[in-house]
This record gives sequence, structure tokens and C-alpha cells, in this order.
Amino acid sequence: MKLVFIIGNAAVGKMTVGQELMKITDLRLFHNHMTIEPVIEIFGYFHGKAIERWREVVFEEFAVSDNYGLIFTYMWAFDQKSDWDYVEHVSNIFRNHGADIYYVELVAPQEIRLQRNITENRLKNKATKRDIESSNQRLINDDIKYRCVSYEGEITFDNYIKINNSNLLAEEVAKMIKEHFDL
Repeated sequence: MKLVFIIGNAAVGKMTVGQELMKITDLRLFHNHMTIEPVIEIFGYFHGKAIERWREVVFEEFAVSDNYGLIFTYMWAFDQKSDWDYVEHVSNIFRNHGADIYYVELVAPQEIRLQRNITENRLKNKATKRDIESSNQRLINDDIKYRCVSYEGEITFDNYIKINNSNLLAEEVAKMIKEHFDL
């Protein structure tokens, strides 16, 4: 079993790279909006506890399945201890069942991410991003409020790679990840 975290700032390309990685490996994709969007649709607002409980069930059940592995996308605020704790918690669910854990950090400047924020694939999969003005403002505000790019040497995991995907196609990034970790 394998768990591949794809982490990075808003609209950096986590889901799109995950989709491409799934195409060229036996990994399955669980992007963060697969729980966010339905919960917002049901409750009418972001209900963090419901999202977290739903994800927990998926992680626990997947970790004991016969599947090859899971890709999980996550916007990790490195300046928030709770996010470090959450990543460790999810990793441990899988690690406790013998899984290998991999961490891929994607980085791109805000200008590029604002362009990606309005792509057809993103808007198709993330209903809450379809109000472009609001979504762009949320991206800008999150950049001010959180630090979602790690400092050099901050991530000390064995299976970690940081990729500036500013000028790379998602297919290229997925191939780099697959080859780097021999997935």
C-alpha cells in the first residue's frame, strides 16, 4: 500500500497532477474537494467536522483495502501546527497498515495560480470555485493568511520531492513523480 500526498497552495495543480498520476499508475485519487463540495452542498456551508469525519472513514477503509495506493491532495499551511498534526495523523493511519508514504510539494507563483484558478477542469470538479471573483479573492487572502510553501529543509521526510510546476504540464509532473518514487 502507498499513500501519496500532493501538497501545495491553492490552484497550484494538485488535483490535476493527481488525475494524471492516477492515469499512469495503479494509484486512486482522493482530492480534497471530493469531500468539501458534497458537504457544502448538503449543509449549505463549509462544515469542517463533517468533512474530517468523512475523510477519516475513507482513509481507514482504504488503508486496509487491497488497493495499490491512494493519492490525497491537501493545502498544507506550514505555519499551522494543526496541519502538521493532521498530515502526521493521516500518514499514521496508513503507516500502521504497512504503507509507504510519499510527499510531493508543488509550487508556483500567485500569478500562475490565479490563471489556473479558472481552468475548465478546476471549475468542473470544484463548484465552490465557480464564483471566479470570490475564488480569486480567497486565493489572495489565503496567500496572506497562510504559508503554504515550505522553507528549504523544513520537510525532512525520506520520501519527499518539491517541484516548481510553473512551466510544466500536469502530465510531465505526474511522470516525474512516478519515476522519482518508482510508483
